[in-house]
Amino acid sequence: MKQDILEKLKKIKLLILDVDGVLTEGSIIYDDRARELKVFNVKDGLGVFLLKQAGIKSVILSARSSKVVKRRAKDMHIVDVFAGYPKEQYLDRIMQKYKVGFDEVCFIGDDLIDIEVAKKVGLSVAVADACRELKGAADFITEHKGGQGAVREIVEMLLKAQGLWQWDKASS
Repeated sequence: MKQDILEKLKKIKLLILDVDGVLTEGSIIYDDRARELKVFNVKDGLGVFLLKQAGIKSVILSARSSKVVKRRAKDMHIVDVFAGYPKEQYLDRIMQKYKVGFDEVCFIGDDLIDIEVAKKVGLSVAVADACRELKGAADFITEHKGGQGAVREIVEMLLKAQGLWQWDKASS
C-alpha cells in the first residue's frame, strides 16, 4: 500500500457508502408486485459492523431512497441513510452531524454521480468496476467489485492502518 493512502486511512473517522454498485453489484430487481429486491454481500455487512465496534461510524449516501436500503442499514447498525441528488448537497450536513473534517472522511462510490463527493473527502475510493471517470478522480481503486467485497476490503485496510484489526493473530 502506498504511504500516502496509509496516512489518509489513519485519519478516517467516518465512512460514507454509496449503495447501488458498492454495497450491491448494481442490479435492481423488481418482482411481479413491483417490490424492489437487492442482493447485499454479508462480508461487507460484517465489515461495517466491525467498524462500528472499533468506534468508526458509517453512513449511507445514495441518490435514491429505498425501503430495502433502510432495512439493510438497520441490519448493519448504520443509523443514517441520506438519499437524494446531487449527493454532495448532503456532505456538509453529514460532516457537521458527525463532527468530522473532510480529511477524516472516506467515501466509496462507483459512478459519475459520486465524483463530486469523491473530490471533497480525505480518502475517495472507487470500486474495481467503477466508471472510468470516478476511477480517475479517486485516491484508491479496490481489487474487489461492488457488492463482492469491496467495502470489506476498505474496512480491513482502515482497521489495520489504525491498529484496530484484531484478527492477525487468528490467521497465524
